[in-house]
Amino acid sequence: MGKLSIISEFWDFLKVRKKWWLTPIVIFLVLLGALIIFTEGSAVAPFIYTLF
Repeated sequence: MGKLSIISEFWDFLKVRKKWWLTPIVIFLVLLGALIIFTEGSAVAPFIYTLF
């Protein structure tokens, strides 16, 4: 319930405060984190880490 609570609170914050410009930033950070996690053990990892 903790993770879902954070997501719902963040969604409510966006709706109430009209901070829609935060949405693409959060989506980008989530996708970047997923990319790093999923390529961690693969042969592609050295190429991904050179980007940073």
